[in-house]
Amino acid sequence: MRPAFASIRHSLISKLILTVGLTLLLGITGWSYFNIQYQKRKVMENLAAESDRLSTTIKLGTHYAMMINSREDIAEIIKNISKQPHIANVRIYNKKGQIKFSNQPGEIDESTNIKAEACYVCHRSEPPLSQLDLPDRTRIFVSPNGSRLLGILSPIYNESGCATGDCHVHPQGKVILGALDVVLSLKAADREIAQYQSTIIALSLMTLLLTSAAILIFVFTFVNLPIKRLIAGTQLIARGEEFASVSLDREDEIGHLTEAINQMGREIAQKQAELNQQRDEYQNLFELVPCLITVQDREYRLLKYNRVFADKFDPRPDDFCYHAYKGLPRKCPVCPVERTFEDGLSHVSEESGLKKDGTAQHWIVITSPLRNADGEVTAAMEISLDITQRKLLENELEKSENKYHAIFNNIPNPVFVLDLNSFEILDCNDSAIAEYGYDKEEMIGRSFLDLFLDDPRERWAAILRSSPLINQVRHAHKAGRKKFVNIRVSPSEYHGQKVLLVTTSDITKRLEAEHQLSQASKLATLGEMATGVAHELNQPLSVIKTVSSFFIKKVNRKERIDDETLFTLLSKVDSNVDRANKIITHMRLFARKTEVRLVKTQVNEVLERAFEIFSQQLRVRGIEVEWDLAADLPSIMADPDRLEQVFINLLINARDAIEEKWTVNGDKPAEKRISLKTRLKDHQVAIEVRDTGPGVPEELRDKIFDPFFTTKEVGQGTGLGLSISYGIVKDCGGNIYVTSDRGPGACFVIEFPARKDS
Repeated sequence: MRPAFASIRHSLISKLILTVGLTLLLGITGWSYFNIQYQKRKVMENLAAESDRLSTTIKLGTHYAMMINSREDIAEIIKNISKQPHIANVRIYNKKGQIKFSNQPGEIDESTNIKAEACYVCHRSEPPLSQLDLPDRTRIFVSPNGSRLLGILSPIYNESGCATGDCHVHPQGKVILGALDVVLSLKAADREIAQYQSTIIALSLMTLLLTSAAILIFVFTFVNLPIKRLIAGTQLIARGEEFASVSLDREDEIGHLTEAINQMGREIAQKQAELNQQRDEYQNLFELVPCLITVQDREYRLLKYNRVFADKFDPRPDDFCYHAYKGLPRKCPVCPVERTFEDGLSHVSEESGLKKDGTAQHWIVITSPLRNADGEVTAAMEISLDITQRKLLENELEKSENKYHAIFNNIPNPVFVLDLNSFEILDCNDSAIAEYGYDKEEMIGRSFLDLFLDDPRERWAAILRSSPLINQVRHAHKAGRKKFVNIRVSPSEYHGQKVLLVTTSDITKRLEAEHQLSQASKLATLGEMATGVAHELNQPLSVIKTVSSFFIKKVNRKERIDDETLFTLLSKVDSNVDRANKIITHMRLFARKTEVRLVKTQVNEVLERAFEIFSQQLRVRGIEVEWDLAADLPSIMADPDRLEQVFINLLINARDAIEEKWTVNGDKPAEKRISLKTRLKDHQVAIEVRDTGPGVPEELRDKIFDPFFTTKEVGQGTGLGLSISYGIVKDCGGNIYVTSDRGPGACFVIEFPARKDS
């Protein structure tokens, strides 16, 4: 009996049938349970909704009778409705829990406990609840005869007609007048549920039995019998006996398995021959592989070694590893073979020793356990790869890295190594720590973009990726003070990853000096324009003086001034005051010190503003100005105040050049004209300032922008105007040069890259 039971217990078909049967049983049982529960819930919800609608119908049917206080009509309505077979009770309670109407006359005027089951849903709190959902107003209880009943309690609210009626007036503040309690019998519903439950259980059991029987027949026929035949065939292969093909004419998985086993039996003999051949090949590889291979026992005695080891160390029979390798009398202090015997795992180490000729040699040593049929470690294989040359290169590399690291730290400018994607600071030199005030630990790991003060981080990220040189960037010191730097960016590699090598140069002091020179140049320009500005101011002052004299004369004569004349004269005064104020404001703004900052700028507007402050200078000297400004020019990034200074310097030079040529010509007439032109070419916004002066000789064009270089007479020029203009243009990312190729005079050309988002 016990062997038969064990056979069934270990049988695949038994396990499969049991598993599938239990799965079906649990699945069908679960489905039946939830289906029955769902149907019960739906039946009760439908009955509750039906009862609630019946309660609403009763309240609507008795509404009129209640309004006229016709108790007979109310009682008759309740009596008629209660005749329906499924209605057990219909009661109307007053506020105190007294039954005022009922289909059972014996209950009328009886008082129920206000905390009883029907009333408790509202009176469970003080004050009683006036609004309840349908589930809260529904109760199920058992009648004395054992049948279940469903009760729906519906509140009767105080309406405006009840509060103002003459017959049975209720106080207006009273919300609930009473409650309607409808009780339905659940006999029919319980019978229906019980019948449905029996049907579902019977159907589930039938499905389970039929499915289990079908699975049993299928598995026994199509799985169990073929597997037994396959087991018999594989046992022949395992015993090494001659294999006879198993014949199963099937196209399913069992058929494919049969074909695979037949194929396996045919190939076993062939594979055995190949294994013998591979064994011989591996033996040859062991002998000829170009690294040291030894097999050692637990005493570290050499059981076997390849030809390379024999040629390099010439070991004696039964020699020990430590003696053959290094000439030592005992085991090495750190031995990977020892660790392999201890834990049965592979280990790696670096070893050093001497060759037969006495030269030093280095190896990477890898050990691997060799086990017997019982899994016990009986020997260890040690493979040694010669890394002497690599070791020498590593030493040289370490020296080189130390040298370049010393150079890196001693570069006077701050140098940062940035991650190519996140701009995280991976490394920085000592100068970066000194210049920015952060400790090494604070600097490493933070974003380089945190050092910028202006514009969104995304913009600086895009510039760092695309521009090798960034001029005049505002950076922040840890202490909070700002500094101006030039940034050079170059791609590089750092520890095998792509990085950006960034160098910053502090130009704060240089910019301060240039700014002082620029301010001095502004003041000199203002001095030169003093006469023209005085003439500009004299005109509005003359108008104001004339109008005021007219008013004084009229007042002295006690003559009346008509409103139109008064308005006209005062308008003249007002407009001329505005004109004078505009001139003074422009002069004040031009003379003030401004912070260097590049913003979105329209060159046409700056050029017109510069001409406005300088126009009187040219008009007094009879110099004509010719305009050719391109419309819809894209904006550039520049400092508009400093750019205005550049245009004024060029206008002054053009004026002086024309005056010089006029003086040289003497009585001969000379054309006095300055041409101002803007245009867009190859994504460059170009500004041309051309004059009809004597021009710039070719040999002086390379020197004309040098500081303190001037072609004017001694005492007539500082030589700073064009030098400062050159610096301002370069700081804004532009270029300035002079040409005299076309026509007389000189032509100064300024070019700026146009903004792509203009």
